[in-house]
Amino acid sequence: MKIFVNNSSMQPIYEQIMDQIKSMIVSGELKEHEILPSVRSLAKDLKISALTAKKAYDMLESEGFIITVHGKGSFVASTNRELIMEEQRKEVEADLEMAIQKGKRCGMTPEELRSLFELILEE
Repeated sequence: MKIFVNNSSMQPIYEQIMDQIKSMIVSGELKEHEILPSVRSLAKDLKISALTAKKAYDMLESEGFIITVHGKGSFVASTNRELIMEEQRKEVEADLEMAIQKGKRCGMTPEELRSLFELILEE
């Protein structure tokens, strides 16, 4: 499992880890019930605090992406199609929001943005 951390990013390291693991789960790169590296192993590989790695795993578990079995490790949770679809919708929504904001900064009107969206949607 390849995870990259950008120390100069404004995004907290635990969120960077979470986002990358979520993406791997959503894309199918990480399969249902697949074991994840231990917190200590992940921390050592990424040269980060074990507390940071644990926070990422805890957040992923609270969101239903992974499960942790005491003494066994952390595993990709059983596939929840609704959870994965919601995660993908949030990504698309964020991308659309960024595109709309860029259009507004360029002086496009809401009508122009709608027309452009409809045009692209027809392709």
